[in-house]
Amino acid sequence: MKLLLDENLSPRLATSLGDLYPGSAHVTAHDLGQAPDEAEWAFGREHRYTLVTKGSDFHELSLIRGTPPKVVWIRRGSCSTDQIDAILRRHESRHPSPGARP
Repeated sequence: MKLLLDENLSPRLATSLGDLYPGSAHVTAHDLGQAPDEAEWAFGREHRYTLVTKGSDFHELSLIRGTPPKVVWIRRGSCSTDQIDAILRRHESRHPSPGARP
């Protein structure tokens, strides 16, 4: 699984999580930093990303449109980039990449 990190998350996460989520990127790497949610959604769907956000917008879009793309909604208040990294690492084993061995 590769992650597309929303603008409300640090771009550093794409690099720090690269060992577990190869091919991950921050929206700014694809000129989507100020893009409407619909553009991010379409890009994520087209390029097979899982969208990661701290906002509820993409969760709401997923209820209306379904998947793909999948959405990871981090429902934490103020927290550090390291804490978000730890959350995504802790939950990685629940969603193995396609073709991963059990």
